Amino acid sequence: MSRDPPSPSHLSTTSDDEEDPHQTLIPQNETKPSPLHPPTGPSVFEIGRTTASRITRSAASPSKRCLILAVCLPLVLVLLFFSLDLRRTFSSVLPAGPAATSDRMREAELRALFLLRNQQLGLMRLWNSTLPSDAGFGSKVNGSDLSPTPSPVRSSNLSDVSLREIKSALLEQLRVNREIRDVLLSGHGIGNFSELENNFGPEFDFPNFGSEICKKTERPTDRRTIEWKPKKDRFLFAICLSGQMSNHLICLEKHMFFAALLDRILILPSPKVDYEYSHVLDIEHINKCFGRKVVMTFEEYEQEKKGKIHINKFICYMASPPCYLDEEHVKKLKSSGVSIGSKLEAVWPEDAKLKEPKKRFVGDIMPKFSSNEEVIAVGDLFYADVEEEWVMQPGGPLKHSCQTVIQPSRLIVLTAQRFVQTFLGGNFVALHFRRHGFLKFCNVKKESCFFPIPQAADCVKRVVEEAGSPVVYLSTDAADSETTLLQKLVKLNGEEVPLVRRPEHNSAEKWDALVYRNHLGGDAQVEAMLDKTICAMAKVFVGSAGSTFTEDILRLRRGWGSSSSCDQYLCQGHLPDFIAETD
Repeated sequence: MSRDPPSPSHLSTTSDDEEDPHQTLIPQNETKPSPLHPPTGPSVFEIGRTTASRITRSAASPSKRCLILAVCLPLVLVLLFFSLDLRRTFSSVLPAGPAATSDRMREAELRALFLLRNQQLGLMRLWNSTLPSDAGFGSKVNGSDLSPTPSPVRSSNLSDVSLREIKSALLEQLRVNREIRDVLLSGHGIGNFSELENNFGPEFDFPNFGSEICKKTERPTDRRTIEWKPKKDRFLFAICLSGQMSNHLICLEKHMFFAALLDRILILPSPKVDYEYSHVLDIEHINKCFGRKVVMTFEEYEQEKKGKIHINKFICYMASPPCYLDEEHVKKLKSSGVSIGSKLEAVWPEDAKLKEPKKRFVGDIMPKFSSNEEVIAVGDLFYADVEEEWVMQPGGPLKHSCQTVIQPSRLIVLTAQRFVQTFLGGNFVALHFRRHGFLKFCNVKKESCFFPIPQAADCVKRVVEEAGSPVVYLSTDAADSETTLLQKLVKLNGEEVPLVRRPEHNSAEKWDALVYRNHLGGDAQVEAMLDKTICAMAKVFVGSAGSTFTEDILRLRRGWGSSSSCDQYLCQGHLPDFIAETD
C-alpha cells in the first residue's frame, strides 16, 4: 500500500521551534519518496521507511523529547566529568572511603606513638635530673642511653633543681600529652574534647588545660606580723634615693617596718626631693588599714610644724656613703626647708668594706636605732637586708585589716579596670618586658636575664598556651623594632596572639577620662603605676628577672590574691641561647 508524501499544508502547521529538533532527530540514511515514481507495493525497504517516518513523528511529541533528553543528559555529564576532572572538586566534599579513613588513623596512631616516646624520654630526663649523680639507677630505658640528651633543667643535683624548674618540665610533658590526644582525635574525625564526651561518655571529659594548670595561689593564713602603734609625737623621716619609683616603694615599705619597730609615725619625703607620692599611692588607705594615723605627707607635717621641719638625729643604716646621702642630696633636703641637727654617722661603719649588705634581724635594729629624739632619719633603706622573708611575705610584716597596704590610688585602680574592660577582658596574660639598659645589666650577672626576641617569643607562647588566654598585655620600654618582631613571632595555631599596649590618649575613648579630668594625664609616674595595676589584674603575669618594676607587680598580686601558679619570670629556668661578650 502506497503512502503519499506530506502535503504542503501539513508542513505549514509545524512551528519553527519544532522544526530544528526534527532535523536533528532525522536518521541520516532516510530519504523522502519521489513523487515521480510512487511505489507499487510493500517491501522490506518500505517497512524501514515507514518505521523511520513513525519515529520522526513520535519525536515531535514533547513528552517523547523529554525522555530522549533524560537519556542524553547523563552522557553529557559523564563527558564533562572526565574532560574537566571534576572528581577533584567532589573529592574534597565527599566523605573519605574506608581506605582513606584507615590510612588517616594509621598516620595519627604512628604520630601518637612518636609523641609518647618523646614524653617518656622527657619524663626520664626529669627523673634523672632529680637524682644524685651517683644514685646509679634509672639512666636507661629499654636499653637506650638517655645521658647524651640535655636535661630540661640546668643541673643534675637535686639541691640545684628548683621546684619551678621541675614544674616547668612537667608542664612541657602535659603539653605533649595534650598533643597526643589531639592527634588521636584527628584520626577519628573528632574535632574537640566536648564532642568526644558527647559521643563516648563523661570519662572522656578532659579538663580545660589553662584552668587546671594556672590556678590562683592561696594567701597564707599564718602571717607573722607586728602591730604598728606609733607615739603621736615621735616621727621617722623617710629618705629614698636609689633608682626609680619601684625602688622607692620598696624603700618606703622597709621604712614602715622600721617605723613600726620604733613606734614612730612615718613622714613621706617632700616632692621637691622625691616623687609626688600622693599622685600614685592611696595615702589615706594606709591609715585606714591600721585604724590610726601612721603615715603623714610632707605637706601635712610641714603645716603642723608651721614650716619648721627639723631632723634631730641621723642614725644611718647604710655605711658608704653614710645614710646613702651625698652632698648634693643633703643640699636638696635643706633647700626643701628641712634642717639637720646632727652629723651623718653609720651605725655599722665596718659595713663600708662589704660588697653586699649584711643580713640583719630585729634584735640588731632595736638597740641601735632606738632614740628619744622627736624626729630621726635612718637614710635610704632600699639595700637594707633586714628580716627579708618576713618583710616580703604576702601582705607584709605589719598587722592590718587590708589585702595590701601600699597600693595604687583609687583613681589609678578605676582607670586600670576600665582599660581591662575595654581592651582585654578577664582572661589575659600580662608581660613586663624590660629592655632599656637591661642588656649590660643582665650580662654581668652569673646567669644572664636578657633573652633574644625569638627565644622570648617562644617562652611567651608557652605561657599563653598554659593559661589559655587569647590576648597579652605588654608593658615595656622596648623599641618598636623589638616589639614588632615579638608580635610577629608570638603565634598559636598559626595565628598571632595580640600584644596589647596602652594607646595614646584619644578623647573619643573614655577609659582614661578620670586621669585627664584630674590633670594627671601624661604624668610618667602615674602611667607607670597604671601599667603595674593592669599587670596585677592579669590571670597570669610574666615578669623580667632582676627588675624592681616586676617585683612591685608581684607584691601587688600577692596582696590582692591575684597570683597564679603560672606566674613566672620570662624564660625562667633557661639561659639565653646567645650571650654577647662583655666590654
